[in-house]
Amino acid sequence: MTRPRAATLSPQRFAGETVLGRKRRARRMARVLTETHPDAHCELDFSNPLELAVATILSAQTTDVRVNQVTPELFRRYRSAADYAAADRAEMEALLRPTGFFRAKTNSLIRLGQELIERHDGQIPGKLDDLVKLPGIGRKTANVVLGNAFGVPGITVDTHFRRLTNRFGWVDEQDEVKIEFLVADLIEKRDWTMLSHRVIFHGRRVCHARTPACGACTLASMCPSYGAGPTEAAPAAKLLKGPRARDLAVAAGVDPDLVPAAAVPILEEDAAADAPASVPEEA
Repeated sequence: MTRPRAATLSPQRFAGETVLGRKRRARRMARVLTETHPDAHCELDFSNPLELAVATILSAQTTDVRVNQVTPELFRRYRSAADYAAADRAEMEALLRPTGFFRAKTNSLIRLGQELIERHDGQIPGKLDDLVKLPGIGRKTANVVLGNAFGVPGITVDTHFRRLTNRFGWVDEQDEVKIEFLVADLIEKRDWTMLSHRVIFHGRRVCHARTPACGACTLASMCPSYGAGPTEAAPAAKLLKGPRARDLAVAAGVDPDLVPAAAVPILEEDAAADAPASVPEEA
């Protein structure tokens, strides 16, 4: 693989930043994200590695909210790799229909069950090389499973992570694998899994795809893309989302009363607006 490109920064901010300077800035931003999003976590519901792998496969081209609505019944009916391997296709398709691309996802889950039985004694393996050979699992899904089910550090590059790392000037790249390796060079390995969650939280709650809340962002002084959204406190505060929207305003030095109650929930439509345009490889 050719080495991915480093970030090309805006000439207005951080002009002439060195590689070392970028690493130091990225780590400062990562520390601020830790303080900004203490509640960051995997937003897919699961209780074991198999459930997490299944939920992550289902999350392609849909929202975590929608997946979490479907998986309780799915996990009740299918408790093991053998259950998925022997699943009735029509029955599973009916369960998965709300997640979109339900035929492809049903095929992936049935094949996943069969491969786990044949190669791994029905268990989800805990190594990247083994995971990516399984049906429906690419590097993104593998890193989600490793980081959240096995405690193995991994960087999950979803649409939010790709967008924000480019906006942050950490990378100038759209390829997910190249972004993973570039960010791995900037951030300490022990922090990879939680960094992924924090960046994703920030993308869903503050740094939106269409209009980021620049004037209510704790990263404003370190971000070369500051100004892509409103920089005034009042309009920016109205863009904050999530149950901690007012806390996010306070952290950014903004009056929390500027956050209207109607702006607090993260709506499913908001998340869908950030969904990738095509079905990821692991779907």
